[in-house]
Amino acid sequence: MGIHVVRYQGQEGIAWGVLQGDTVRTVPGRYDTLAHFLREGADKARKLAQEPGEGIPLGNLRLLSPVTAPCRIVCQGANYSAHREEANMSPDKPPFNLIFTKADSALSGPGDDIVCPPHVRLLDYEIELGLIIGKPITGPENVTDENLHEYIAGLVITNDVSARDVQMLQSQWYKGKSYRTFCPAGPYLYLLDPEDAPRIHNLELKLWVNGELRQSANTSQLLYKPAETLAELAGLMDFSPGDLIMTGTPGGVALKLSEEDDRLITSRKIPYGEKRQTFVEKQVGTNRYLQPGDVVRCEIKSGDGAINLGVLENKVVRGA
Repeated sequence: MGIHVVRYQGQEGIAWGVLQGDTVRTVPGRYDTLAHFLREGADKARKLAQEPGEGIPLGNLRLLSPVTAPCRIVCQGANYSAHREEANMSPDKPPFNLIFTKADSALSGPGDDIVCPPHVRLLDYEIELGLIIGKPITGPENVTDENLHEYIAGLVITNDVSARDVQMLQSQWYKGKSYRTFCPAGPYLYLLDPEDAPRIHNLELKLWVNGELRQSANTSQLLYKPAETLAELAGLMDFSPGDLIMTGTPGGVALKLSEEDDRLITSRKIPYGEKRQTFVEKQVGTNRYLQPGDVVRCEIKSGDGAINLGVLENKVVRGA
């Protein structure tokens, strides 16, 4: 089995540790980034996990995002049928993989606030399984379910926070999804063992807002699977250890689009100000978009409990 790892703020700086029950055992050495940890600390962590010993109570630690900058954040869009339907798209697997990116400056950790910019009215949530790249990729690769573990070092919870009024009305996915704090990640990084790879296809995702269950799905429902996606991406771009692939969000987000909404968004005749006012007023009426004070809670785990990525919880605040 794999191991659960955390990154935390210690008395002498940032440290990495192995989670054992309710305690954390510090991995010897200092690792400035996730890439550094994967290169020089991961084997030490695996060895430490096999040895008995005392640790620090988990509740005494301030956990940080295990995903660190600099890194590439590559995302899949509309990769669950239910999410496609609520976005007024066919639920069937599309003929191409929808790919976009987020800025790594959007990364934030468990317990950190999601800061909504003052001009954003439609702040949305998207729980996603995050895949951590474990080896350099500099050319086409024959990635399969059988060898996926050779490319993916681990798994993490991510929340693809989105400013829908920017993303949809300006047709700027990168901008609408890259504001600072718009990529909470953690709290645990699960380092895979080869036999764990099949479990990637049977993980339960759940997201709550203020205790109300909004999203619930299983990774078996992904339309473009991790191996297929990584093989495609390897044919067009490079990856480095520590890079993050976000695999898409299931249904249940605040955004709901209709044919009328699509016509409004794509119209070249309606002035932008009028378009924005009409779209925002209609979307706000659903009463599902995030507001200051809301708490978003995410969980991802396997049915047998072997993989449990912890609880990623963040509060929404209004930016200055």
